[in-house]
Amino acid sequence: MPVVGRWKALLDDRNRFFWVLQAAGWFGYALVQYIGSLMHEMRDIYVLIILLGAYAGFLLTVPLRYLYRRIWDSPPWLLILIVLASAYFSASIWAVIDNATYWEIYKFGFRPENNWFYFKNTLAKFYIMLSWSGLYFGIKYYQMLQDEKQKALMATSMAHQAQLKMLRYQLNPHFLFNTLNAISTLILIKENDLANKMMSKLSSFLRFSLDNEPIKKIPLAREIEALMLYLDIEKVRFDERLNVTIEISDEAQQALVPSLFLQPLIENSIKYAIAKLEEGGEISISAERQGEELVVIVADNGPGTTKPTQDLIRSGGVGLANTRDRLQALYGKSYSFTLSSNGPSGMRVEIRIPFEQVEVS
Repeated sequence: MPVVGRWKALLDDRNRFFWVLQAAGWFGYALVQYIGSLMHEMRDIYVLIILLGAYAGFLLTVPLRYLYRRIWDSPPWLLILIVLASAYFSASIWAVIDNATYWEIYKFGFRPENNWFYFKNTLAKFYIMLSWSGLYFGIKYYQMLQDEKQKALMATSMAHQAQLKMLRYQLNPHFLFNTLNAISTLILIKENDLANKMMSKLSSFLRFSLDNEPIKKIPLAREIEALMLYLDIEKVRFDERLNVTIEISDEAQQALVPSLFLQPLIENSIKYAIAKLEEGGEISISAERQGEELVVIVADNGPGTTKPTQDLIRSGGVGLANTRDRLQALYGKSYSFTLSSNGPSGMRVEIRIPFEQVEVS
C-alpha cells in the first residue's frame, strides 16, 4: 500500500476510535448519573434529563477536539491557558443547558429569580470538562508515542534489510571479478570453448541470483541447486581436480536458509585449498537437523593453516566474514559459526542456525 494510502487508513482508524470512545464515555457518564439518582426518589422523567445532559456534554466536547488539534503545537503555557478557558466556557454553556432542561421538564417550567442561577454547578461540570480534556491529551500523546515507536521499528527493519542486501550483493562483484578473470585467462591462452562454457554457466548462476530476493530465505535443496551452478563454473577451471561430495538429509533439504550462503564458503575452500593442491582436492558438504537446529558443515582436505581462527576469518577475504555477518544480521545470537582444522588436513566450517521448515499450504 502506498504511503499516502497507509496514512489515510491510519487517520480513518483514529477518527473512528475517537467517536467510539466519545460515545462510550458519555454513555458511561449517563449510566453513573442514573445509578446515583437511584439513591434518591426521582420521577421516571429524570432519566430523560440525564440523557439530555449527557448528550449536551457529548456535543459540547466535539468542538474541543478540533480546538485542541489546532493548538497542539502551541507553547505549554498557552496550551494550558486555552484548555482551562475553553473547558470553563464549555462547562458554563453545559450548566445553562442542563439547568434549563431540568427546570423546564422536571420542574414544570420553573424560572429562577436571578439569571445567575442558570450557571449553577458550573464548577462541577468544569472538572468533568477538564477530565475529558486530560483523557483526550493523554490518549493523543499515547498514540503519538506508539507512532514514534512504529516509525523507529520500521526504520530499524529497513536498516536491517539494507544491511542484509548490502552483505548479499557484496558477493556479486567479488564473485564476478574472480570468474571474469578466469574467463579472461582462458581467452588469452586460446581456450575459447572453455571460456564460452564458463560464460554460459555464469549466466545461469547470475539468473538464479537475480531471481531470489537477497533478504528472503530459501529451502536448502534450492540452495544446493544454486551451489551446483557455481560448481559447474569452477569445474570448467579445475576439471577433475575438484571433487565435491554432498550429504543432505531429507528433513534438512526442506530447511530454510539464507540464499547463496554456501557459495562464499565453497569459493573460499577452492581458493585456499583446491587451487593450492596440484593433484586437486575434495570439498564435502553435509547438513542435518539436530533438535531445533540445522547443522551445516563445509570441509576440505587442503593444506590448512596454523593461524588463529579469528585471524583466518578476517584474512579469508570477503567470503567467511560476509557469511558470518549475514548470519548475525539474520539470527542475532541464535546462530554459531565455527572455523576449525579438519583432520588429517584442511579446514572445517560448522554453521548452526534455528531449524525453520518450509510451510506446506
